[in-house]
Amino acid sequence: MTTLENDFLRVTTRSQGAELTSILHKPTGIEHLWQADPAVWGWHAPNLFPVVGGCLNNELLIDGKAYPMERHGFARKLAFDLLDSTPTTVVWGLTSGKQTEPHFPYGFTFQISYELIDEQLIVTYKVFNQDTKPVYFSVGAHPAFSVPFSAGESYGDYYIDFNQPEQLETHMLSKDGFFTGETRTVALDGYKLHLTDHLFDQDALVFKQLNSRRVAIRSTTHAHSVDIEFPDFSYLGIWAKPGAPFVCIEPWLGCADSEGSPKPIQQKEAIQHVDVGGEFSASFTITFS
Repeated sequence: MTTLENDFLRVTTRSQGAELTSILHKPTGIEHLWQADPAVWGWHAPNLFPVVGGCLNNELLIDGKAYPMERHGFARKLAFDLLDSTPTTVVWGLTSGKQTEPHFPYGFTFQISYELIDEQLIVTYKVFNQDTKPVYFSVGAHPAFSVPFSAGESYGDYYIDFNQPEQLETHMLSKDGFFTGETRTVALDGYKLHLTDHLFDQDALVFKQLNSRRVAIRSTTHAHSVDIEFPDFSYLGIWAKPGAPFVCIEPWLGCADSEGSPKPIQQKEAIQHVDVGGEFSASFTITFS
């Protein structure tokens, strides 16, 4: 467990999955991260690698061979090494080896860094190619923010505020978590997506063609907010377990498979790659105000 702290924020992370476990906003005393009640949803903010979402047959096809791969990948369950830390930064790393090779036959290092700057938390993913061929992967975030922020408020007081005009179309998921090819319109009130207990009855909302690269969790009863800016990410998932007091804001580079036949990893939707000797980097920023 590591702790980062400045005048505004106290943030803790853990070795398992390099996962955030607490984000305390010191001026208000608000704990903004969902505290992983195992009876509801036992994660805080899992990091998704080397896949986002589920793979057909729970397998990843690489160079003509099928490798077992669980939903959202293995990184969230593995112990990362602590590579560097200061009072306001930490860098965690996961390097390929015996734990990863049976599932993902590439040589790589996956790094996750957290940095505090005033009321901002900057999260950066890096993938280093340590193989003799290109490395293909997906990566994404899954932080769960507690809603409501404080006692005496209700879930329905809150909304997701998009920073650009949107005509929202969510891509529908089957009961097994694969895209069906169907979409449905998600109604907005201007720029606002109001949170309700039934908003996620049909699973996550998955947006693949957003204009916005910044969204905020806001309340109709006060001005305190959580802003998530994700300029490096092309897809956004928004999810909560129906009736649970949190909402996940999930920037993704990659997504679940679509129903049908499995595709080689190079042909997976929104797949990323890093060339031999190369480095991939993508960041998002969470601002508490």
